[in-house]
Amino acid sequence: MRCNIEASRIAGRVAAPPSKSYTIRALAAAALAGGKSLISNPLDSDDTLAAIEAFRNLGALIRTEDGSLSINGGRLSPSNKPLDCRDSAATLRFVTAICATIAGNSVLEMGASLEQRPVKPLLEILNKMGAGYTCRDNRIVICGGSLQGGLYNITGDLSSQFVSALLLIAPLTGEDIAYQLGTPPRSRPYIEMTIEIMRSFGVQVNSSPDYTLFKTSPQSYHPASVSIEGDWSSASYLLAAGALAGEVTVEGLNLLSLQGDKAMISILQKMGVAILPDSTSITVRASRIHPITFDMSQCIDLLPTVAVCLATADGTSCLTGIARARLKESNRIRAVCEGLNRVGIQTEEQQDILTIHGGEPNSAVINSFNDHRIAMAFTVLGLAAGKMTITGAECISKTFPAFFNTMKSLGGNIEIEYG
Repeated sequence: MRCNIEASRIAGRVAAPPSKSYTIRALAAAALAGGKSLISNPLDSDDTLAAIEAFRNLGALIRTEDGSLSINGGRLSPSNKPLDCRDSAATLRFVTAICATIAGNSVLEMGASLEQRPVKPLLEILNKMGAGYTCRDNRIVICGGSLQGGLYNITGDLSSQFVSALLLIAPLTGEDIAYQLGTPPRSRPYIEMTIEIMRSFGVQVNSSPDYTLFKTSPQSYHPASVSIEGDWSSASYLLAAGALAGEVTVEGLNLLSLQGDKAMISILQKMGVAILPDSTSITVRASRIHPITFDMSQCIDLLPTVAVCLATADGTSCLTGIARARLKESNRIRAVCEGLNRVGIQTEEQQDILTIHGGEPNSAVINSFNDHRIAMAFTVLGLAAGKMTITGAECISKTFPAFFNTMKSLGGNIEIEYG
């Protein structure tokens, strides 16, 4: 699928999609809770559908009720068929850990892009806890059962999803357990979100102030009703569109959210963008973009969005803390640099630093690298630059299936080519 974008002046009010991260965490906790839980306002996307199907195949009864998800969990058992995690890293890592607590063999399968993303460090820790595993091609076989408690040392620069996966199963080991990280974690907000969801389902985790030590004791998940707040990661494209091409009001965002990507507001403010928040919405108006220096380590998913905004800045910007962006759905640093170079914007890549020399982006054909965040970010840039084509644009269904229609509703001149 190709997306063709012409220069557009956008305006309007839209709702932020529900949070993918909260939806998948709530599904995991509900699947582990004995009884009926209710998730209101869940995200409907490829990633969340992968999680729903995985937990269904493990024995959770999941139904849709008036736009909410009803989950009867607590009695999980190995599936008689492979668990297809598609390209959802959170689903793969959370379900892998949960399968380690289920007696018997579970088979997990990965999509093509997910095969390139690390999972072995998580498997090695689960192995130390007592679970067996084998890996071959796009399959992981987990031999689960009773896991051992104790103290486990974890490298601090691992994906926050590994830490979240281990926290989700910590109360199920039957013994006191602690995880010691070698350094403070990057993407700490995602770990905080996991602990928040666990608390909502009756499980307590004790953490040190710097989030390098986590302790918990044997506990049971209890059924709960939770409502999913708006997704700051997906909303970043809507906010950026307002900053570059008009005026957009985004509803449904929690200004007190634990989501790290709410940093988009402070980043835009630092760029000089006009922002008008109120109790229920945030309005962003097109502004002259100023160059900035910013540490992206706690909001790494914002990298493509921030980069395309800075492509229009009147000077040179420096984004640090970016190294982990190479391990996403694509090598996002390479994808961002290639895309910006194609539109005439000079970039310089170092191990943990991206320098962007802003200017006036030109029209170009952009390769999405099958990465939803690259496709959406360069669509936003296309609204400002005009005559932009995104190839492989179908990848947006991973997290924001309605993205193009939402942009059209705001006045975006966007044409989709199928086939």
